[in-house]
Amino acid sequence: MTTVKLEVSEGVGTIRLDRPPMNALDIAIQDRLRELADEASRRDDVRAVILYGGEKVFAAGADIKEMQVMDHAAMVVRARALQDSFTAVARIPKPVVAAVTGYALGGGCELALCADFRIAGDNAKLGQPEILLGVIPGAGGTQRLARLVGPAKAKDLIFTGRQVRADEALAIGLVDRVVPAAEVYEQAHAWAAKLAQGPALALRAAKEAVDAGLETDIDTGLAIERSLFAGLFATEDRERGMRSFVEEGPGKAKFV
Repeated sequence: MTTVKLEVSEGVGTIRLDRPPMNALDIAIQDRLRELADEASRRDDVRAVILYGGEKVFAAGADIKEMQVMDHAAMVVRARALQDSFTAVARIPKPVVAAVTGYALGGGCELALCADFRIAGDNAKLGQPEILLGVIPGAGGTQRLARLVGPAKAKDLIFTGRQVRADEALAIGLVDRVVPAAEVYEQAHAWAAKLAQGPALALRAAKEAVDAGLETDIDTGLAIERSLFAGLFATEDRERGMRSFVEEGPGKAKFV
């Protein structure tokens, strides 16, 4: 049975989790996420991506029954593959938005953290409850969460394992917009569709500059930005955008 799939329409690719009732992220889904992230990265007809778990739940975490039987040796082998799957999503070189309804816990929260932007329904609950199982987040939660909301807020969530509702998630910067639950996918699609009409190479460069720059010092970050900025002067999108600005005024360029 297909548990996660990539659906493409009008430049927007939706990576859709479909493992009722809670979209538990078992090994098969983890591996498939990596495959679909790689596919979305390669495909020219995918210009922006949505991560979506359906109308009721985003993803309530890993498959605990599957993890319970794994010993240390097994997890030493598996942990890298787990992280690589989520990193593949984070490194999709296109705008990525997470459309979060219901629970986004544990691995579900970590998957949402891989997006560039997070739109949450007013019924959303997010958190990293791994500490309640005697472990810590293992799919990037200790790293991406701290970079997003700051170390103190990240430690609060990770140390306590508590869940936060959508309003608190918005207040601490864990999500970027809260909307009625029934409108989550629609608004995520509107965000993605708008960017899908933009200059693909410039958007790719912008994402790389921000993400790579955050991992280093300011001087190295500026060097990364400088190189990517100059490189865009060799692209058709740059030529089209500047020509349109000069001839028609700002905001009129069409890139698709």
